[in-house]
Amino acid sequence: MSRSVRVFVPRETAAVSLGADEVAVALESAAQRNHGMAVELVRNGSRGLSWLEPLVEVETGGTRTAYGPVAPEDVDGLVAAGLFEGGTHALSLGPAEKIPYLATQQRWTFRRVGIDDPLSMDAYRAAGGFEGIGRAFELGPSAVLEHVIESGLRGRGGAGFPAGIKWRTVAAATADRKYIACNADEGDSGTFSDRILMEGDPYTLIEGMLIAGYTVGAHKGYIYLRSEYPLARRILGQAIANAREHGWLGTNVRDSGFDFDIELHLGAGSYVCGEETAMLESLEGKAGLIRYKPPLPALEGLFGKPTVVNNVVTLASVPDIVRLGGAAYAALGSGRSKGTLAFQLAGNVKRGGLVEIPFGATLRSLIEDWGGGTASGRPVRAVQVGGPLGAYLPDSLLDTPLDYEAFAAAGGMIGHGGIVVFDDTVDMAAQARFAMEFCSVESCGKCTPCRIGSVRGVEVIDRILGNQDRAANLELLDELCETMVQGSLCAMGGLTPYPVKSALKHFPGDFEPRSGGKR
Repeated sequence: MSRSVRVFVPRETAAVSLGADEVAVALESAAQRNHGMAVELVRNGSRGLSWLEPLVEVETGGTRTAYGPVAPEDVDGLVAAGLFEGGTHALSLGPAEKIPYLATQQRWTFRRVGIDDPLSMDAYRAAGGFEGIGRAFELGPSAVLEHVIESGLRGRGGAGFPAGIKWRTVAAATADRKYIACNADEGDSGTFSDRILMEGDPYTLIEGMLIAGYTVGAHKGYIYLRSEYPLARRILGQAIANAREHGWLGTNVRDSGFDFDIELHLGAGSYVCGEETAMLESLEGKAGLIRYKPPLPALEGLFGKPTVVNNVVTLASVPDIVRLGGAAYAALGSGRSKGTLAFQLAGNVKRGGLVEIPFGATLRSLIEDWGGGTASGRPVRAVQVGGPLGAYLPDSLLDTPLDYEAFAAAGGMIGHGGIVVFDDTVDMAAQARFAMEFCSVESCGKCTPCRIGSVRGVEVIDRILGNQDRAANLELLDELCETMVQGSLCAMGGLTPYPVKSALKHFPGDFEPRSGGKR
């Protein structure tokens, strides 16, 4: 009599890049050589423990034992040590749920990610999937909107604007058509939460968009996905097709009388299309240039119609908010920063990955308790939070609580939750120069402060480092930064001065004259 065991190998970009597909092939081959062993290989999403990828899990007796990081050449040794029975090996990590990195999190949006096959409709429904939209149909649009407002959910794309207020504006607008636009153009350095969710639990995003459409009266949704995510495209595209086949998208969704469908649209590599109005221009087939505001997209958005623009994590947080009630989400977090955020640890950090916890923890605890400190073992010198336009924070500010208001008061921004760590070998003047150079390359060119200011910024920093009229150029750089902040049309130019000014403030010694291009 054959024994059956479930073995999980992630099909997620980071894991695949580290050999997960080859590990899966090796495991299938090993299972065939073990007579009497029936192995069900499940390609799940990633649990977000990136430093342990590929993370293989074996389910025996209701417990999932984890092993990692597993290379293809490790498979034979693992099988010989009793992998299929959850046996002990040097790569054994014990029960997956008890790995400290994972056990100490409070997952809401990512609770299903990494658990099962992301394309299995049965697995999604068994874990509470589509109960949110079912509850929404029972409550009606007005009651659903009140739950979203009560939850305190704020946009997870970076701006932190209350999602419920945006939805209420679109719901109240009078128009023959309305739209839901999901911004999945995740281009900030050190960010990957959108990708992990789309590759590991795509139906949650689909359900969130479905609820948003029902609430505001929109019947069409678009997902604007960055072209650099080919695996996410394949998984998400298949999930949309599956949802349509099972009646969760299309005409008369599940006999509710409500019509809603989703179209997947690929970007073309423009960083600035992560800004909502440039994204809308691109969706309309135009060049990705910033729009003047007002009018706001909530009133005149896609094709000039009222549009809800939210990012992936925002929309994916909604199904359980509706299923469990807005108060349950609002009970998590700190101050006006309600709920959880999936922080992403990257850069010079020992244990890089995704950590979903309520707002209020400190940056230091994330870096030390979850990240394990720097990968180099050297002291942390600077941390950039919120992408390439976020401020650089020194060690003295690492105990700042991670909530929107506290971080703003410290001169930083949480943004999309990406955290990039630098040790004491980093050249902060070079990082400041990079910020200006990045802006000059990625600017859409519509406004002068961003288009020209960033180019001049690189030149001024070079003159400072070359000891040319140092005092005058430092003053000029300060004035230039202020002009960009006050005069730019969008956050591209308006935020570029933040990393520059923070580097000048906290690491002034790095801007001293140097020879040979080094400090």
